[in-house]
Amino acid sequence: MWDKQKEAFLPSTPGLGMHVEVKDPEGKVVLSRQYGSEGRFTFTSHTPGDHQICLHSNSTKMALFAGGRLRVHLNIQVGGHANNYPEIAAKDKLTELQLRARQLLDQVEQIQKEQDYQRYREERFRLTSESTNQRVLWWSIAQTIILILTGIWQMRHLKSFFEAKNPSVPAFV
Repeated sequence: MWDKQKEAFLPSTPGLGMHVEVKDPEGKVVLSRQYGSEGRFTFTSHTPGDHQICLHSNSTKMALFAGGRLRVHLNIQVGGHANNYPEIAAKDKLTELQLRARQLLDQVEQIQKEQDYQRYREERFRLTSESTNQRVLWWSIAQTIILILTGIWQMRHLKSFFEAKNPSVPAFV
């Protein structure tokens, strides 16, 4: 919280916390959890695309609504960098070889996810390109038909104009 007298942020205030909600690109809630003044969260999403991370303060103090400020540090790590391997090794009692094998499996899994995401993007781009190509084709066909109809109308209009102007002159064949 911001202290107006000291003009500095106070250390973590007891009772102050955050509600974290993460939604995938389809709007499904991936994570919804309440944290204290300090916390850490991770989530795994199986849907490629932009995700929404919403942070809500649980503060009922009027200072926040009266122009007060709240500082939040957010460190986002994606992929293999998000795992804390020394912590995993200590928790699961893994040997160096087992830990390295786990890291390699995680890297292979990350590469596979990246390939799947690139295929998904490529498919979306292809569909967009085909749709644009169809629209350009139909637009050019419509323009050609309009141009031909306008030309026919102009020829008939000019022919009738010249026939009405001078009826004594024979018409050209």
